[in-house]
Amino acid sequence: MNVSARNQVGTGANALIVGFVIAGSGSKQLLIRGVGPKLASFGVTGALADPYLEIFDSAGNKVGGNDNWDASLAISFVQAGAFALDAGSKDAALLITLPTGVYSAKLTGVGNGTGEGLVEVYEIGAFGE
Repeated sequence: MNVSARNQVGTGANALIVGFVIAGSGSKQLLIRGVGPKLASFGVTGALADPYLEIFDSAGNKVGGNDNWDASLAISFVQAGAFALDAGSKDAALLITLPTGVYSAKLTGVGNGTGEGLVEVYEIGAFGE
């Protein structure tokens, strides 16, 4: 299962914010990505050069974040059915386990950068359980 949203990422109140809900009981492992540089390879012009991704709970508490993704996450991309990110790119991604609740993913640009960005939220193991 996944949800994604692509839009212009601005500064301040013009950040790209995507809300999502974890229903049921217990916790879910999620792969959450903030993609910018990789979008250029799909023909998207003006891609966000250096995305910064933050995850917040319904009370506004930051529960996770990432600037530049780590290569150890590549296997999670395969598990989720997500496209690969280029090694060493400045795209953002994190693997996080969250309890039932309401969350938001906020995508901004490092150094107040702007451009087209994509936020993706994947549930890991959603079809194998």
